[in-house]
Amino acid sequence: MNPSVIMSARDIEFLLYDWLDVASLTERERFTDHSRETFDQVLQLCQDLATTYFAPHNRENDLHEPTFDGERVHLVPAVGKALRAFSDAGMVGAAMDYEIGGMQLPHVVYTACMSWFHAANVGTAAYVMLTTGNANLLAAHGSPEQIDRFVRPMLDGRNFGTMALSEPQAGSSLADITTRAVPQDDGSYRIFGRKMWISGGDHDLSENIVHLVLARIPGAPEGTRGISLFIVPKFLPDADGRPGERNDVVLAGINHKMGWRGTVNTAPVFGDGNFTPGGAPGAVGYLVGAPNHGMAQMFTMMNEARIGVGLAATALGYTGYLKALDYARNRPQGRPIGTRGGAQVDIVEHPDVRRMLLAQKSYAEGALALQLYCGRLVDEQRTAATESDRARAATLLRILTPIAKSWPSQWCLAANDLAIQVHGGAGYTRDYDVEQHYRDNRLNPIHEGTHGIQSLDLLGRQVTLDNGAALATLSETIAITLTAARASGDTELIDFADTLEATLNRLTATTAGLWRDGDPEAALANSAVYLEAFGHTVMAWIWLQLALAATPLAGRGDAFGLGKRAAARYFFRWELPRTTPQFELLDSRDRTTADLDPAWL
Repeated sequence: MNPSVIMSARDIEFLLYDWLDVASLTERERFTDHSRETFDQVLQLCQDLATTYFAPHNRENDLHEPTFDGERVHLVPAVGKALRAFSDAGMVGAAMDYEIGGMQLPHVVYTACMSWFHAANVGTAAYVMLTTGNANLLAAHGSPEQIDRFVRPMLDGRNFGTMALSEPQAGSSLADITTRAVPQDDGSYRIFGRKMWISGGDHDLSENIVHLVLARIPGAPEGTRGISLFIVPKFLPDADGRPGERNDVVLAGINHKMGWRGTVNTAPVFGDGNFTPGGAPGAVGYLVGAPNHGMAQMFTMMNEARIGVGLAATALGYTGYLKALDYARNRPQGRPIGTRGGAQVDIVEHPDVRRMLLAQKSYAEGALALQLYCGRLVDEQRTAATESDRARAATLLRILTPIAKSWPSQWCLAANDLAIQVHGGAGYTRDYDVEQHYRDNRLNPIHEGTHGIQSLDLLGRQVTLDNGAALATLSETIAITLTAARASGDTELIDFADTLEATLNRLTATTAGLWRDGDPEAALANSAVYLEAFGHTVMAWIWLQLALAATPLAGRGDAFGLGKRAAARYFFRWELPRTTPQFELLDSRDRTTADLDPAWL
């Protein structure tokens, strides 16, 4: 049986068991009902579901994007069939608590499962990502009644969810939203306002759609301190939780994107009086938690979505790599350098093609490792034996989240670019999937906060909080890997450790230098460059860990293990050196862009 070109089951197995030792999680109380066998069964189930229900309509999703006739959104029928199969398998709440209908699967295993669906069909998988994130937020912050009315039906596949944040005039600047929430005598609110770029904002894929809407209660403080969070369903649930009266939520239209075309992207209108629930205009909404705490609550879903976007970017880069590799191994063209005549060779024999494939391998496989490492941190944050271990995991996850979102969004997009190049002239035709993967992945540097926004969060907040505690914790964790590499006695790994230590020291010194005078404008002027340098440092650490884990395999001559060592070698020799000029630029505190007059552009 040929290996899948969607994802690599062998790589997932290596990362989960040989590197992250996920089987040991079954010794913890939360996961005692599980075993490696149950993990493998769920992983195989997800591979089968992705292959059978998601991948076959990926191209159809792209060619026949959603349409809106003024009343209903129309989607490719296979989308609903795939999502029903996913829901029927219990995967919506697979990592959630038993008490609300979940499986209590470790988050790291669930992350590996979801990589299959994003790689197979990111447009359809997005409905799942949004619904799971919505359910997790309400499970964390909602009342027991809200969980019963809205979350349990999500886990059954009867409700799907959205996150309704952005507005046409505000974009990513959520402090400027104007949607209003007017209190009612019965404790509910009436919501009035317009949102923009809301994925999954209307469809017939589920009985109901649960919008999580950010809005202001009259008299609330200005800025993000005055934002509250509301549940606004498309249909008001009746006493049995079934869809009842239509709520005052409609679409102004849908947005047509260059990628993720299978995910309907909408401009919803709340409270325009198109429907009058209870005989009055205004969309009925239910406050989540306390007033004016909406941003803090929404970060539960936003941070999950940031990592989810990073996983989607990773999966698209990974499947593009696998398809480019398959093409290169089966496309005869040209002859080896220095020869004339004779049979053509498969293009994988050409050094420049191998260079492009190895670069893709280092980006995609490294990014997948980072995503699973973050998934393991979620489990550590929840189930580690001591409070200090749980706090440490939370600190690491916090500082790695901007990297987990942005690094794959940049470099797995670069992998897709190289996958097109490997295909040559065929790469930019629609005869092959790689051109769609590139278009799909190009959205991810913008989804859930641009690189610029992530870089401001990283440099402006994460590395400075608590006098740099998060960066110190990360450095201590990297030091453990450096010690292990040096203890291995492997000359190459020792060299990698020395190089990484020097880069980490440079990162630490540069960070301190940027903030030496406490001037945020000067410190943050080149934050995007800082994000790139920081990300490559983190990924070099990931690759050193992978090389260590793969060394026993490589020592036996196993091609998989040797491939891991080759990818690590490539990253240290070709990629990590990119950070040197970046650190030099950052150390200079260059103000070319900060001092640029917009009139000069």
